Amino acid sequence: MITTQIRDEFIRIIGPDGVESDPERLAQASTATFATCNSIAAILRPGTREQVQDCVRAANRCRVTLYPVSTGKNWGYGSRVPTADAAVLLDLGRMNRILAWSEPHAYVTVEPGVTQRQLVGFLAERGSRLMLDCTGASPDASVVANSVERGFGHTPYGDHFTNVCNLEVVLPTGECIETGHGRFGSVASAPTYRWGVGPVLDGLFSQSNLGIVTRCTLWLMPKPEYFEAFFFRCDKEGSIEQVIDALRPLRLDGTLKSACHIGNDYKVISGIRQYPWDRTGGQTPLQPAILAQLGKEYGFGRWSGSGALYGTRAQVSEARLLLKRALRGKVAKLVFLNDRLLKLAGKFAGLCKFATGWDLSGTLDLLRPVYGLMQGLPTDFALRSAYWRKRTPAPAEMDPDRDRCGLIWCAPVAPIGGEHAARLSHLASEILLR
Repeated sequence: MITTQIRDEFIRIIGPDGVESDPERLAQASTATFATCNSIAAILRPGTREQVQDCVRAANRCRVTLYPVSTGKNWGYGSRVPTADAAVLLDLGRMNRILAWSEPHAYVTVEPGVTQRQLVGFLAERGSRLMLDCTGASPDASVVANSVERGFGHTPYGDHFTNVCNLEVVLPTGECIETGHGRFGSVASAPTYRWGVGPVLDGLFSQSNLGIVTRCTLWLMPKPEYFEAFFFRCDKEGSIEQVIDALRPLRLDGTLKSACHIGNDYKVISGIRQYPWDRTGGQTPLQPAILAQLGKEYGFGRWSGSGALYGTRAQVSEARLLLKRALRGKVAKLVFLNDRLLKLAGKFAGLCKFATGWDLSGTLDLLRPVYGLMQGLPTDFALRSAYWRKRTPAPAEMDPDRDRCGLIWCAPVAPIGGEHAARLSHLASEILLR
């Protein structure tokens, strides 16, 4: 808890409604999807950048540690829980204004409280031909926070921090700076040219505690003339190495403009349903024989992958041909889906199986939200996997912190190579099972 004097100081800055000290609310905010022990002394909810500056200055005077979050839905990476004990949580969720938008120059400038759902709705209401690259996280996750934490998505704009610029940052002194050409004021190039003049500062505020980002510009992707998703299946353990080596040249030469997502059978089944307690006699972990049975029932293999092709119809047609050629003999099945085929697959599963050779009926519930993500549509479907081991169904409004789910994400990085993928897969399986 903070002293009454310090609390009054923050109330003076942002008002009584902006300072939370109720023990129950503080305990909720101190809960993550894995065991934590750090407590939260208070929650501050500033509504403007100026209030953030004043909170930082007050924290300096009072020797209080601040921990900023945007919407706090960083599930699997620590949620809202500070990295220091007895810190004051600086919740930027009230700062949710969309400050600028340009259809011809394909950008939007937002505050950290703006969510994926809010921004996609904003674009839809205006009939925009621009799309946001969405993560598989909650639709109510912050687009600014995900970008500065170097999150990624599914489209050619999937590397989020690469596609932001013009940051407004409150420093630990309470001073405010702008990166790039933004430091020169209302300059037309500020939201379109990230480098500015001299050293590039943006990276200092990515995955760091060197400042609080209170505004940034996101570059948006023009919707392509034509879009087609692809899904493939590998039935053998070692086949994934060949697949990744085959995809690498297509990624490097621009045939594949976006990331491919590849998951093993365990990842796929946890996205489709909850743990089969009835088949396992209550035992964990899931045994390979039962996992193999589930794979046959739902129609997925040892590895499953997805990606998308964007461009004109001619460009997508050429990319489809090159992808088929690269994966020939390396995958058990390869299917291309567009809006029409996806609709037919839902209505006529047998016909779709006849046309593609792959019974997709068991995995359609998983394919649809992934398909939408590739078109810039946020979904909370992936959150269901956080409820994999729960013995009760996932609620309509999912909150893995509140519902005491167990979830830890680890994001290793390696070159695009089959041997590296095999090594990482082995490490993950061996360490986690042990």
